Amino acid sequence: MSTRLTKMAENREKLIASARRAFAQQGYAAASMDSLTAEAGLTRGALYHNFGDKRGLLAAVVDQIDSEMAAYAKSVGARAGDTWLGLLAEGAAYIEKALDPEVRRIVLLDGPSVLGDPSQWPSQNKCLQSTRNTIEQLIKDGTLKPVDPEAAAMLLNGAALNAALWIASSANPQAMLPKTLEAFNLLASGFLVKG
Repeated sequence: MSTRLTKMAENREKLIASARRAFAQQGYAAASMDSLTAEAGLTRGALYHNFGDKRGLLAAVVDQIDSEMAAYAKSVGARAGDTWLGLLAEGAAYIEKALDPEVRRIVLLDGPSVLGDPSQWPSQNKCLQSTRNTIEQLIKDGTLKPVDPEAAAMLLNGAALNAALWIASSANPQAMLPKTLEAFNLLASGFLVKG
């Protein structure tokens, strides 16, 4: 990579890190572009060059955090012992991230209000494909009913995402979590082959 491209990538990462701190502490609306660029040791011009505007910077931060959430959930699922339990654990881990203050503020509260429908975010599409692959495997091995894998993945991912959004917007997220996880597991279990 050329020195120029390396410097651009470094500047981009500095801006994302600075914005991530500012958005988590102050919220998107209150975060000052001048303050976060100064903290990164850069100018507003660098922000505009890399992200277009503050909204573009938020999209990059949300993509980074949401991708981290998905990777975390995937790692939890991988430790579950089998594919079915892994799918449930993955959904639960994603939902539980709604309790993380940074995730709650940036991804689940500010993200949708500024960036629109979270189901259309690029990071969500990656999650959807991963869930679809898992569902196809579970159908193939006879664990799940022969259902359309894309439809099942859309419903399960949508349930996990909306559960996280619901918890994040509630007055008492901690109290919402157990009943939300129970409902998610019951919903997912409807895809199981009985007996």
